[in-house]
Amino acid sequence: MLDYKLLEALAAVADEGGFERAARRLNLTQSAVSQRIRQLEDALGQPVLSRGKPPRPTEHGRALIAHARRVALLEAELNAGSAAPGAASWRTLPLAVNADSLATWFTAAVLPALRRERVTLDLKVADQELTFGLLRAGEVAGCVATRQTPMQGCRARFLGVMRYHCLAAPDFAREFFPHGLTMDTVGCAPAVVFNRDDTVHDRFLERALGRSPRQAPRHHVPDSERFVDFVLGGAGYGLVPHLQAEAHLRAGRLVDLAPGNPLLVPLSWHCWAVPSALLAAVEAALAEAAGRVLLAA
Repeated sequence: MLDYKLLEALAAVADEGGFERAARRLNLTQSAVSQRIRQLEDALGQPVLSRGKPPRPTEHGRALIAHARRVALLEAELNAGSAAPGAASWRTLPLAVNADSLATWFTAAVLPALRRERVTLDLKVADQELTFGLLRAGEVAGCVATRQTPMQGCRARFLGVMRYHCLAAPDFAREFFPHGLTMDTVGCAPAVVFNRDDTVHDRFLERALGRSPRQAPRHHVPDSERFVDFVLGGAGYGLVPHLQAEAHLRAGRLVDLAPGNPLLVPLSWHCWAVPSALLAAVEAALAEAAGRVLLAA
């Protein structure tokens, strides 16, 4: 029989990135947290954490954390109806979402559900091709990802397609792209990309031109709103979601370097296949909002 106090300590160390912060979260001493981890490892006969900086769960440790979080979610739902108003009546739901969705449609979609369900979100932001890995590792209960096929123990629901336009400020376009988007021009023009994990820029160029010049100058701007500011300010060109680009295109503040040729990125919702009213409510809210603002296919 698993001792869930020990699993709680393991999850806290993994989430907080260390024993000291985990101890503060659990209102324990650091030595008490360390003792719980040792007890867990002694009971299992194998390590559950690698003692690096920060400490990270082993493969078996990740499986235990995922199991513990599923159980915690179900227990919280059982207690939600009977708990008196107060801190104990709130539930925490860990989710992963890509930054562009968070900056455009995701927030407005989940806010009503958060107010209604008395839930706090623990959001992890990653590229839409990496969020699924957080679900696989058991770090989150649900995610928005590009993958459409669910993994074992989870369910998936198609949300819609985000359009990305290759945009630049008018003066920048005249200076660097006087003859349009070509291999010569993209090899010299500075680009704006989200971070080194972002594949949207390279995928677009590979589809439009056959390959992407990886040695071209690039700004790395890991903030969706500041990303658009860099493009608007003429620092470089970049792939901007339609939801952020539409008003700027209409006003002439940005121009499309590849008119009629957007990059289409399908998004799906993935979550644990457990009987959770909370997960179902979040899924319904996301599907309804995505149906209004994303392309159907």
